[in-house]
Amino acid sequence: MNDRTLVYSTYYNPIEANIIKARLEDSGFACFLADENVSTIQPLYNQAIGGVKLIVFERDVEAINALLAEDHSDMVYEYADEADKTEEEVSAVSCINCGSKNVGYGMATDKKHSVWATILAFLTLTTPIQANKCYHCYDCGYEFERS
Repeated sequence: MNDRTLVYSTYYNPIEANIIKARLEDSGFACFLADENVSTIQPLYNQAIGGVKLIVFERDVEAINALLAEDHSDMVYEYADEADKTEEEVSAVSCINCGSKNVGYGMATDKKHSVWATILAFLTLTTPIQANKCYHCYDCGYEFERS
């Protein structure tokens, strides 16, 4: 019997990782999450550590692929600024720098705050309250707005 484990997938959202883990455990598969605590406690380290890793047994990979492919057809992702988008519409966005489909929408890391929010925060000695959102390519790290 093959008892080797492998990283089945990586998630930059710990909640999504826990949902997939719970689905696999409900179906009888043994699995666990690595780097979940670091990602939850220090979200800024998430990209540096490579996200939350779902670890499964190598012998279960084919059955897990079949199970998740079956469930995947019914999922709908909702984003704060792009509600009511199906998975096909979100995955239709590709990186304008490298052409990758491994793109997510969320908080900007490069130009996180506008100039006005930064000036206001400086004058009031507080942190900026308004933050920009954009698409982020997880392969090359490029951030862009959809045109």
